[in-house]
Amino acid sequence: MPLKEYLSPRKIKDILIHFLNDILGFTGLAAIHDVEFLANILDPEIAAKKQSIVDVLSKDSQGSRYIIEMQFTNTKGFEKHAQYYAAKAYSSQADQGDDYYNLKEIIFIAVADCIIFPDKAEYKSNHVILDQNSFEHDLKDFYFVFIELPKFKDQLENIIEKWCYFFRYAAETNEEDLDKIVGSDTIIKGAYKEMNKFNWSEEELLAYEQMKKRIIDGMAAFAQKLNEGLRVGQEKGRQEEKIEVAKNSLKAGVSIDVISEINGLSVNDIKQLQEEIV
Repeated sequence: MPLKEYLSPRKIKDILIHFLNDILGFTGLAAIHDVEFLANILDPEIAAKKQSIVDVLSKDSQGSRYIIEMQFTNTKGFEKHAQYYAAKAYSSQADQGDDYYNLKEIIFIAVADCIIFPDKAEYKSNHVILDQNSFEHDLKDFYFVFIELPKFKDQLENIIEKWCYFFRYAAETNEEDLDKIVGSDTIIKGAYKEMNKFNWSEEELLAYEQMKKRIIDGMAAFAQKLNEGLRVGQEKGRQEEKIEVAKNSLKAGVSIDVISEINGLSVNDIKQLQEEIV
């Protein structure tokens, strides 16, 4: 569900702060109270070209960086993309010499409308770097949260499940259903109203759907080319195998007619092979 280009900065900031605190479980003194946007892509057409609907990089008042992506296509190696993006955001802080002590932590949050970890049953997984022997958390600057929406069971028992429901069904939700879904949570209700597709113009919807279709068509075309390549490779392999058998048969004294009848090569082709090995 794409964001609208013209969301007001204050509304975006309030929604982001609320979302981060809810997903990360930050409360009390640990709660985020303000964020600064470092980079963000909110236009649906640009986002679709990147295969992610939301791409936001921000930092809080303590300097911690937060990367949020919503992935709607099943991209192979997305977990590697997450680590690469986090590493780039981390290294980009070191712009003056070797002042590594001041590097701040990177928290990567992915909301995926696809399966990333097929062997995991839970829809939300948290990943940190631990000592392999003692399981101590010494390297604390990287933290990853993956939310796999297809594993979400449509429950609304806590705030994280409300967010999951929002990301999965906002495009299908009308204003009459909002109170039933979010209750008294005004921030999530505001997120529905601001980012829901029923607020989009026909031109915005058309642009987004066309770009999404272009991505799907491109993936289908790539799959077709891959299958064609595999088929050509298999045929080439079978031909090479026939040639090798024919050569061995000629060396063993088998007649050209018999070889042709057995493996399907033409008599002329076998005669040429015979000339090559003489």
